[in-house]
Amino acid sequence: MPVMPQTTILSRPIPSTGEELPVVGLGTWPVFDVGADEDVRRPLREVLRRLFAAGARMVDSSPMYGRAESVAGDLVAALGARSRAFLATKVWITGREAGIAQMQRSASLLRSEVIDLMQIHNLIDWRTHLATLRQLKGEGRIRYIGITHYTDRALSELTHILATEPDIDFVQCGYSLSARIAERLLLPVVAARGVAVIVNQPLGQGALLRRIRGKPLPEWVAEFDCASWAQLLLKYVLAEPAVTCVIPATRNPEHMTDNLAAGFGRLPDAEHRRRIRALWDTL
Repeated sequence: MPVMPQTTILSRPIPSTGEELPVVGLGTWPVFDVGADEDVRRPLREVLRRLFAAGARMVDSSPMYGRAESVAGDLVAALGARSRAFLATKVWITGREAGIAQMQRSASLLRSEVIDLMQIHNLIDWRTHLATLRQLKGEGRIRYIGITHYTDRALSELTHILATEPDIDFVQCGYSLSARIAERLLLPVVAARGVAVIVNQPLGQGALLRRIRGKPLPEWVAEFDCASWAQLLLKYVLAEPAVTCVIPATRNPEHMTDNLAAGFGRLPDAEHRRRIRALWDTL
C-alpha cells in the first residue's frame, strides 16, 4: 500500500504539559538584527508569513541579538499572528532586578504581555534567574522556563542542572550532523527527565550547507521524503526522538520554505541515520 503524504507539519508534545509544538521553528540570530527600512524587513515578514502558513509557531530571540526582538515583535503584530506564534526569548544579564527589567523590556519589544518561553541565555547567573522565572511562571507572565547554551563544552553543566533542578521545561543546545556530542551527553538525560529540546544551529549557521555545496544529493534520501541537503540535515536532527523543535535562522523566504519541508513526511529511521553519518563523514 502506498504511503500517503503527510499534509500537516509534524508536532511533538512539550513533556511538562503535553502541548503540541511543531518541530520546525525560526531563529532570529543574526538575521533579524536590522533597522526599520521596509526593503530590509520585507523578506523577514515573508519568512514569518510562510512559517505561520505552514502551521509552525516557534520564533526564538534574545536581548543579545540586537534589534531582533523589536523586529520580530513588529512583524508578528503586522501579520496579526500573535495567537499563532510561540514566542521564546531569553534573559542575558546578571542580577535579579536587572534580569526582571530586561525581561519586561523583552515583553514590550515583542508586544506580548505573556512570553511563551523565557530562557536563561548561556546559563548567565542561572541560579538567580531560575528563582525569578519560577515566580514569573506562577504569576502567569511566562508559560515555560528554559535554559540554553550553544557550545559543546557547556553540555555537562546543562546536563547537571537538568538532573538536579525541577521545573525546567526546555533546554536549548547546539546539535547538528557535524556536532553530535549532545546525542551522547545531553539527549539521554532530557529524555529521561521529560524536558523539551530546542536545537539551535542545526545547519551550523550555513557552514554545513557550504560544505556540501555542489555535491549530488543521494537518491536514497527520497525514502524519508527528503528533497534537499538542508532537509537532510534537519531531518537527521529531528529523527532523534528527544528533539522537540529545530530553529534554523534565515532571512530568505525560499530557505524558510525548504527548512519547513523537513517537518513534513517521513523521518530517517535508525539505518538511514547510520547511512547519513557515514556519508557525512566522507564529505
